[in-house]
Amino acid sequence: MFACGLDRLLAEPALRKMLRGRRVALLAHPASVDADLTHALDALAALPDLQLSAAFGPQHGLRGDKQDNMIESPDFVDPALGIPVFSLYGTVRRPTPAMMAAFDVLLIDLQDLGCRIYTFITTLRYLLEAAAEHGKAVCLLDRPNPAGRPIEGLRLHPGWESFVGAGPLPMRHGLTMGELARWFVATLDLDVDCTVIRMHGWSPDAAPGYGWPLGERSWINPSPNAASLSMARCYAGTVMLEGTTLSEGRGTTRPLELFGAPDIDADRLIGVMHTLAPHWLSGCRLRPCWFEPTFHKHAGRLCNGVQIHVDDAHYQPASFRPWRLQSLAFKALRQLQPDYPLWRDFAYEYEYERRAIDLINGSPVLREWVDDPAATPADLDWLSRADEAAWEAERREFLLY
Repeated sequence: MFACGLDRLLAEPALRKMLRGRRVALLAHPASVDADLTHALDALAALPDLQLSAAFGPQHGLRGDKQDNMIESPDFVDPALGIPVFSLYGTVRRPTPAMMAAFDVLLIDLQDLGCRIYTFITTLRYLLEAAAEHGKAVCLLDRPNPAGRPIEGLRLHPGWESFVGAGPLPMRHGLTMGELARWFVATLDLDVDCTVIRMHGWSPDAAPGYGWPLGERSWINPSPNAASLSMARCYAGTVMLEGTTLSEGRGTTRPLELFGAPDIDADRLIGVMHTLAPHWLSGCRLRPCWFEPTFHKHAGRLCNGVQIHVDDAHYQPASFRPWRLQSLAFKALRQLQPDYPLWRDFAYEYEYERRAIDLINGSPVLREWVDDPAATPADLDWLSRADEAAWEAERREFLLY
């Protein structure tokens, strides 16, 4: 039977010994729920032996109040509990000394998607660093990586750290948040009391969920456009669309599972992708489609596009490579329409100087490969395989399951 870290903390009084007599804060978001779908803040507040003194919300808010990126959340006082709720995606990204003074132990309960770009990873790093600086303890309540253990993509290059790039991870890292915390503590040489309450019954390679306890847990959006398990599986590739002029499906019911624009030909695009690197399209099915976003890019315009299907028997996690698939789509579009204005040229996560696609990929390598007519899929494969092998070796000591 599956139990996440929060379930165990609630059910096992022995795990709460470290919290007794200490002021406790919680970092959480909408998917921070227990087995009965009670939000972590409410479930913890009901415990008689725990003193909640503060809470924190990451991007999109503690309860999920903000839809889009670059929409900030304010601090507020929880009306039921009377405790301050500090926003880490408002006037600050890093916690202030005043925020850190509000607690003795910080509980972190965040559902991740298994992709470097997801900003909850950066918030985790910032809080671990602040806890080390201020002498606070951290307890990580672990949750599944819904993308499972596969590794894919180039690692972030030195100097390319940002709020969407917390460190030299590949795009798809294959770790849980608890394992990431252990990696941050070790690689940043942090002197911090950090405990991970492990999950019980998580089998990241088991069918049919391959990382997600399918049939045992409901899917709750950890961020507004993380609308399904299919999205989580595709995200390490489709997130790159945020650095382009193509729609990533925001404003539709299948965000980050499809992509397109009014001025592309999806059938021809898929055909070129099959010609360039058919082996990069395995483990899923691609379907040409039409969609009209109600907001965001190309709002109100009919777009021709492609939906990535990873919800049937064709889904094979060991061979599905979303980062390569999406990269190949960009390459195919360049071949079909060499002058297509592909790359987004406006601010991304408050970065105004560096290109969004480069921030997302942690270097200009991917963009340069797409734009170079002589560069082949084999060239990108060679570069990424080296990074993936290095990460496979490095992450081994931090695995908990």
